[in-house]
Amino acid sequence: MKYNLSEITDLIKDRRTIYPEQYTTRKVHREIVEKILNGAIWAPTHGNTQPWRFKVFMDDSRNKLSDFLAKWYVDNTPEDAFNTMKFQRMRERPLQASVVIAICMERQPEERIPELEEIEAVACAVQNMHLMCTAYGIGGFWASPKVVYTATMNEFLGLGEKDKCLGLFYMGYPEIEWPKAHRKPIEYVTEWIQD
Repeated sequence: MKYNLSEITDLIKDRRTIYPEQYTTRKVHREIVEKILNGAIWAPTHGNTQPWRFKVFMDDSRNKLSDFLAKWYVDNTPEDAFNTMKFQRMRERPLQASVVIAICMERQPEERIPELEEIEAVACAVQNMHLMCTAYGIGGFWASPKVVYTATMNEFLGLGEKDKCLGLFYMGYPEIEWPKAHRKPIEYVTEWIQD
């Protein structure tokens, strides 16, 4: 075999969502973020369009994101639906994470590739990021609050009209024990088509 399948399988099975509230204050350094993003860009992409774009918030720029998310929630939530815990979570999460990456898709002007396939390519890039984070012992969380799909978010991130923000990827070293999980056996989700 070309690669150690046992280690690859373990890495895939160990990938977990770990929330910013579960991170320590230990900093994820830029060099590590660059390596994780370099892993991300090797995701499959139809027509080699490479539609992924990353807006990285570290250090003080996390305050700018925190302020934006909090203001958007206040401005777009009716008073009778306002949830203080949700507001605090939106405001605090960027500050609890060492790094927050806005996951974006740049739409090619010719639009030769269906938009859904471009979104799928970006999702594959995020999976690569998650696996790289796992290998480094870094917690990752792909969040998609309502704001990410808005024109206001596009404007905040400097995206084009046809581009999309697909979520915020939070990163940090976990203060918790690495979580365990399970999946249904493939027999529950697989149909073998024969003849």
